[in-house]
Amino acid sequence: MYSKRQNIKKYFLPFIVSLFALSLILGYTGNAKAATSARELEQSLTRVSEDVKLSVVSITTVKVFKHPATGGYHGDQYGRGRGDQYGRGHGGSRRDRRGGPFDDFFDKFTPKAPPKGEFKTQSLGSGVIVKIDGETGYILTNNHVVADTDELKVRLSDKREFDAEIVGTDEQTDLAVIKIEGKNLIAATMGDSEILRQGQWAIAIGNPFGLTQTVSVGVVSAIGRSGVGIANYENFIQTDAAINPGNSGGPLVNIDGEVIGINTAIFTRSGGYQGIGFAIPVNMAKAVLRDLIDKGKVTRGWLGVAIQNMDESLAEQFGVEVTEGVLISDVQDGSPAKEAGFERGDIVIGYDNKEISDVDHLRHIVAQTEVGKKIKVKVLRKEKETILTVKIGEQPSDLFALGKSSIGNDLGISVQDLTEELAKSFEFEGETGVVVTAVEPGSSAAQADVKEGDLIKEVNREKINNLVEFTDALKRTAKGKDILFLLRRGMHTRFVIIKSK
Repeated sequence: MYSKRQNIKKYFLPFIVSLFALSLILGYTGNAKAATSARELEQSLTRVSEDVKLSVVSITTVKVFKHPATGGYHGDQYGRGRGDQYGRGHGGSRRDRRGGPFDDFFDKFTPKAPPKGEFKTQSLGSGVIVKIDGETGYILTNNHVVADTDELKVRLSDKREFDAEIVGTDEQTDLAVIKIEGKNLIAATMGDSEILRQGQWAIAIGNPFGLTQTVSVGVVSAIGRSGVGIANYENFIQTDAAINPGNSGGPLVNIDGEVIGINTAIFTRSGGYQGIGFAIPVNMAKAVLRDLIDKGKVTRGWLGVAIQNMDESLAEQFGVEVTEGVLISDVQDGSPAKEAGFERGDIVIGYDNKEISDVDHLRHIVAQTEVGKKIKVKVLRKEKETILTVKIGEQPSDLFALGKSSIGNDLGISVQDLTEELAKSFEFEGETGVVVTAVEPGSSAAQADVKEGDLIKEVNREKINNLVEFTDALKRTAKGKDILFLLRRGMHTRFVIIKSK
């Protein structure tokens, strides 16, 4: 027995000691590896920052006012307008006045007490050199940074300053291209935003509050953000990299130092960084850059249809099971879609061999299609799949943006025949239907966003010419069944569902 215990002590205790020593060694090795990884990441971020900063510029714009408003100007210690809870300044740019929590966030430095007569206001933004042609450097920035300016200056990281010229602007994406003439300019490398993934590193570089060449680091919080209300075409990269007033137009880059986006806005209730920033994807910026340099304007593809998203209620009304895809609520006369045979009520589920998920997806993919190209579009028509071939047209410059309605729950409307006077008043000449003259607050119609002045063109897919036909169509609707209206409001036509109780 004693001998056995001696053997256990002899072999087991050295094993425990060895195991403990090994754990210390492994722990040290693990910590060493972690430290090495942290240093490698730090070195990567430092290298990217140092390289990309050479292409990032500070943009100063000057606006001359010849008839200043009377009264004092109330600013803060930086000479900025006080702004509201969403970070908007008072008396700022056109974007400032548009409203919404995602408005222009770059800084406005204005004098506290403008003198009588002519005076100037100065604004600061950012940009990035993305193309060099000889001694011409092309700079990407935001439209709202350079729009409506009288003087435009660019300052490089090496402190050289240049007068800049606007090459072209695109308000629909809030992008602009300006150019400078100079030697030894350095262009940033453009990446590919199509392969971007949530969680990847994101580095924002710019001039927040006029503090030049500021770098902040975060991740890609989300991709494909739309419905933000900043621009007509939205497909934003969302990031938590600190973006503040003055970062507008600066680059968002990846860990390889490639530009993946152009910083454009923040969501804020304080006027500063709150962890949510937005950047325009670089692939969208590339297309705008190319068009503005080559043509001075952006050319977009066009179908000529009014569209809306599908939902369960609409799917039930149209007898289909899909809730993805895009419902066509109107087809414009003389448009490419009309010539290709598109019809009201078609549901677009495919475009050029790509599945279509929603309105924003279709709008983006059509806009990016080359004008004149023939595209096969898959639609559901009366529950059957149909392939239509359409020759994409050029989007009109005065194209009206389609407004959005909420679908809501009781009829609660008064209507009357469309008279000549009403047709002129509401610009419905040549149309048929009945005009909504009153909407009861809280009714199903009100919740479906039916408004006074709307023209009801169809009830449950039946064309309506007058009040008698409208009443008959309602009588044919089974009690308790939802009612499908086709409404026209201004230039827009769309389907809405009136919920029955």
